[in-house]
Amino acid sequence: MIRPARLDELDALTDLMHRSKAHWGYDEDFMQAARAVLVLTPKDVETGELRVFDSDGPQGLCKLVVCEDGAELDKLFVAPEGMGKGVGRALVTWAIDQARAKGAKTMQIEADPDAVPFYERMGARVIGGVPSEAIAGRTLPLMQIDLSGLAPDACGSI
Repeated sequence: MIRPARLDELDALTDLMHRSKAHWGYDEDFMQAARAVLVLTPKDVETGELRVFDSDGPQGLCKLVVCEDGAELDKLFVAPEGMGKGVGRALVTWAIDQARAKGAKTMQIEADPDAVPFYERMGARVIGGVPSEAIAGRTLPLMQIDLSGLAPDACGSI
């Protein structure tokens, strides 16, 4: 079930993000820098943009921001115990549906490099790179999903 996040679970959801990031084997220095920027606040809940995949407790979360005809999947984290069980797919599908319903034509994602294959399976393609908030000199893949209903051809163009 995908539901709105609650204020009383912010600490648990922040911990979920940290465990999700650590799953990929980053060293402690990297994780310390990541923990400094991977923090949820009451504003994340109050805007209604933060959603939780709940199956006997939170298994994942996403934050979708829609502005005019564009959307951003600002956060997507799956608890290690929820990986490979459809949690991420359900959250991205929910975000795509919501963004389309609100009139967005595209959805952008600043992806962790380890998540690129997952997002590609969800229909995203790399369109560039953006600097990491946490690690100076690190560039993250910037990905985009076309929400217009047109599928890219084998060469990635519409």
